[in-house]
Amino acid sequence: MPEMSVSDLIENIPILEMRGDPRTVVKGIAYDSRDVKPGFLFAAMGGVHTDGHGYVEDALGRGATAILHARPLPVDAGAAVCIRVENPRIALSPIAAAFYKWPSRSIRTIGVTGTDGKSSTVWFITQLLGFLGRKAGFLSTVSFQTAEEIVKNPFRQSTPEASEIQGMLREMVRQGKEFAVVEATSHGLSRRMNRLGDVQFDAAVMTNVTHEHLEFHGSFEQYRSDKANLFRSLSPDAPKDVGCPRFAVVNGDDPSAAYFTEASRVPVFSYGLSGKADLVARDLRMDITGTSFVMAEARGAVETRMSIPGIFWVENALAACLAVAHAAEVPPLSLAAYLPRLRGVLGRMDYVDQRQPFAVIVDYAHTPGAFLKLFPWVRANTRGRVIVVFGSAGERDNAKRPMQGKAAADHCDVVIVTDEDPRGEDRMQIIEQVAAGCAGKKRGEDLFLIPDRREAIRFALSLAEPGDTVLLLGKGHEGSIIGPGGSMQWDERAEAVAALHERGFGA
Repeated sequence: MPEMSVSDLIENIPILEMRGDPRTVVKGIAYDSRDVKPGFLFAAMGGVHTDGHGYVEDALGRGATAILHARPLPVDAGAAVCIRVENPRIALSPIAAAFYKWPSRSIRTIGVTGTDGKSSTVWFITQLLGFLGRKAGFLSTVSFQTAEEIVKNPFRQSTPEASEIQGMLREMVRQGKEFAVVEATSHGLSRRMNRLGDVQFDAAVMTNVTHEHLEFHGSFEQYRSDKANLFRSLSPDAPKDVGCPRFAVVNGDDPSAAYFTEASRVPVFSYGLSGKADLVARDLRMDITGTSFVMAEARGAVETRMSIPGIFWVENALAACLAVAHAAEVPPLSLAAYLPRLRGVLGRMDYVDQRQPFAVIVDYAHTPGAFLKLFPWVRANTRGRVIVVFGSAGERDNAKRPMQGKAAADHCDVVIVTDEDPRGEDRMQIIEQVAAGCAGKKRGEDLFLIPDRREAIRFALSLAEPGDTVLLLGKGHEGSIIGPGGSMQWDERAEAVAALHERGFGA
């Protein structure tokens, strides 16, 4: 674990007031008082449900030697250094970057943003770099890899706090990684959160931008602008310890492509299905086991195939190929040979096979945009009915709820609305808001409101007949459901398997 004096840590941040000896050594950083160890700096950050200032006494009791705070402290800090700033959350980013010795300057860092497809694109980029013999680590909603082992993401936020991000980047550098591939969410890129504010990116990838997280950003325009901070951060002349061409990649078919292109000060390359992009996929031929297509650019074309079915996976693979081609300086078409070897992300188009005569798929899709990509493909590849189970997160963007309902009602035969993560909201109110968008569906016939997710899954599978497809959406890889009383352990795939066993399949 590194050590650094307080004076060195705060060199790059504006200080309102400081008490104590600036020569005090800091041995670690924590924003949860339960994680504080002797010699740590404790960042008293404000949150949605709690405020870190109320835990300063606990942090001091655990040995904190420095407190980063905004408001007057409720207790005597004794010999601990007290650093008052306007916003501890914003200040945490440069402090963490300094503590871990600015690791993103020593590794080629690729950021991936967008509403849908971020985790998959991060994972595809990492795999392609590996196929080329280049050592890469990654951070995503689903999992992390800083050394050899891939670890499931333990946080209930796609982009962790700055101290965790900087620590993982430093570990990648220590492990000799050449590339870091980072999922960059709108929350992480927002100036209000500043989780990624002191990560020096060398490349940016945009997958798409649709309706999401307006409960935080306030408007679509602000949501898109916060995502574009990734592109604005790309500096053609920022100092770097390792040589790396700086560039950006956009989805040329997305209406926001021009907006992101204009935000960039470095060369921008495009991908898409329309034929107008730098790298395109054409002649798509899909079946339940995968997608064959022609990958083409100005200098030629090559036939390839992915063993993961769906147009959206092709789009994510194109984004990954274009990013890797420019990062590793290889021809884009040379990567087509590796596409059949790409593996999908846990909880993304995850087929549950217990020898049942109908398809059961677990997927993380939870936005209207993701639904509108997924449902038509499933509809086209299903002989029987499409039965969908999904919910909408509490204390999150409620404007998207009827939009989710409409997308499901328009493309699925049976819609079952259930809990996702209701948090402190009334679960039935959330479900009713989703159901309000399900015009044309009749309750009790092809629209069912079942708040208990376990019960909803079992009901969906009890309806399934040979040739049907049952979609279990929204939870994917996540290991818990958050309700008013806190988190409950959850494994969507395991629940589906258990329910199929109860029906006599695969037991």
